[in-house]
Amino acid sequence: MTWFETELLGNSVLRWLSAGAAGLAIYLVLRIVFRFAGERSARAARQTATNFDDLLGQMLTSTRQWALLAVAFLLASRMLDLPERWHTRIDYLWFLVVGLQIGLWLNQGISYWVKHRLDQRQGNTGNPVITTIISWILRLFVWALVVLAVLANMGINITAMVASLGIGGVAVALAVQNILGDLFASAAIGLDKPFEIGDFIVFGDIAGSVEHVGLKTTRIRALSGEQIVCSNTQLLTNTIHNYKRMAERRIQFAFGIAQTTPAAQLEQIPRIVREAIEAAGNARFDRAHFKEFGESALNFEVVYFVTSPDYNLYMDAQQSVNLALKKRLDTLGIDFALPARRLAAPGIENLLRERADKYEGRETTLGHAR
Repeated sequence: MTWFETELLGNSVLRWLSAGAAGLAIYLVLRIVFRFAGERSARAARQTATNFDDLLGQMLTSTRQWALLAVAFLLASRMLDLPERWHTRIDYLWFLVVGLQIGLWLNQGISYWVKHRLDQRQGNTGNPVITTIISWILRLFVWALVVLAVLANMGINITAMVASLGIGGVAVALAVQNILGDLFASAAIGLDKPFEIGDFIVFGDIAGSVEHVGLKTTRIRALSGEQIVCSNTQLLTNTIHNYKRMAERRIQFAFGIAQTTPAAQLEQIPRIVREAIEAAGNARFDRAHFKEFGESALNFEVVYFVTSPDYNLYMDAQQSVNLALKKRLDTLGIDFALPARRLAAPGIENLLRERADKYEGRETTLGHAR
């Protein structure tokens, strides 16, 4: 008997070598087939406008070499006469290898979908939170399904495992409820869209432009230059002022005229204000009225609209209105009112009263002496 005829698990060494050679040959064929399919899909993707070819190519690129090698040798094992228990173990390996590779294909497909969605949003200020959350949920569902399917095909009772996972999930949820709160808050931001990346928002004492919306935090670039990071839950508990969505800005301001100004000149002031606003550009006049008699001024109230939400344009328009109003009023000889204040030191009235009483008493004494 030669060593080729030596038996191992009921098969000769020659038969084992033959199965190994067949496994290598099958591996090479599978590798060539998948490489050819990947190149063909990539070529088709460049020539067509559909996303299916791109998706198929991306999924094929996620094929692992160890999976092809395992499949090749599992196929070659059919050439051997193995005990029944080994056939059962080989079947389990089939489920494990195929299940893992299917999970990798689906995971790559989800990654391609996420990248495609985010690339579509590069031209606008969309919020990527919902896309990220959906991708996480899909990946969790895919891998949970793959693991449960593999375990079920291996003969493991997954009913008790699923029940224990449910109880464990409740415990984990209670332990990380703050994180889950921020996660649901980020989902609310993505669905309701109170703001998007690039919007200028104000809440509390914080003002700045939104740079990033994450699963737990939102990053805001403040006017002073620093980056402010706040949790999504804290952000949604505040009243948010979104200035990016303001179509136009309503401006209200007041000024006072000296009380000695004649009524004929007071009648000209609303017209002067209107002309100044219309000449400012990017502004729409609403009203200008002699509102009230103040303590030291004749008060006017003006309302107009800046037809752009840009703050710098508003300041340019207000400056133009102020300069034009000052020039016209100076030409007419109309003075702005100066605030008048009556100041008294603490206790000065009592002191003056005491001196007055003392002076009256002195006058009375002198009168009796006379």
